Amino acid sequence: MTFGWGLGVGAVALIALLYLLASIRIIKEYERGVLFFFGRYVGIKEPGLRLVLAPIYRIVIIDMRTIVEDVPPQDVITRDNVSSKVNAVLYFRVIHADKAVLQVESYRYATSQLAQTALRSVVGANELDALLSERDRLNATLQQILDFQTDPWGIKVSSVEIKHVEVPLEMQRVMARQAEAERERRAKVIAAEGEFQAARKLADAAEVLATQPGTLQLRYLQTIVEISSGNNSVTLFPLPLELLRALEAIGGRARPGEERPSPDGPPAAARVEH
Repeated sequence: MTFGWGLGVGAVALIALLYLLASIRIIKEYERGVLFFFGRYVGIKEPGLRLVLAPIYRIVIIDMRTIVEDVPPQDVITRDNVSSKVNAVLYFRVIHADKAVLQVESYRYATSQLAQTALRSVVGANELDALLSERDRLNATLQQILDFQTDPWGIKVSSVEIKHVEVPLEMQRVMARQAEAERERRAKVIAAEGEFQAARKLADAAEVLATQPGTLQLRYLQTIVEISSGNNSVTLFPLPLELLRALEAIGGRARPGEERPSPDGPPAAARVEH
């Protein structure tokens, strides 16, 4: 009888020990425990060794680290009626563990679904050019929308990044032709600007030569030197206008139909062919 009584006490002690061991919870440094007493929220347990006597108490462990969630590719039609497929990556973390448990059934699933709908909404409200060239603005808009809507759940959305934009092959060809046309336009504009600057410099040089007649003579001589430096069969020799005027005075009035050299014009040139 005594043996049976001792065996029963030992069994009860073993069961109690196993119960206590099963009630031990270890909360890591990056986790928080949301504690319930008969289904009622009673507080948050900090990291460390905690004793949770089930079923009286129940604890839900929440990871407080930043979570990286892939947003699946979404078929979106942009504002300019271009069909595209867009995916993104979402960075968020739980700030208030109690709200993440009490306010939403599954905060990760809810945040992922919300990110998908927000991505379709924001991309659909913009044109394709903005989607390709203004990703920073779209990322900031998505982050603000998601952060505002997940705030009641105790979640902080730190960043949303659009990863890839897939457009149809026909649209890629159109974009390539557009980029080529844009490069040709820029090349023509640069060439026109160069011609305009060159014409302005020539006009400035003409003004200087007009005020200094001697420089015009030197320019003619320099041009003749440049012409005669090559293998040319024609050589030009400039004749001063004063010499022509003297010959005209000696010969009298010029014959009818002949033009007199302008007193302000460049010196005449004699042509000799070899």
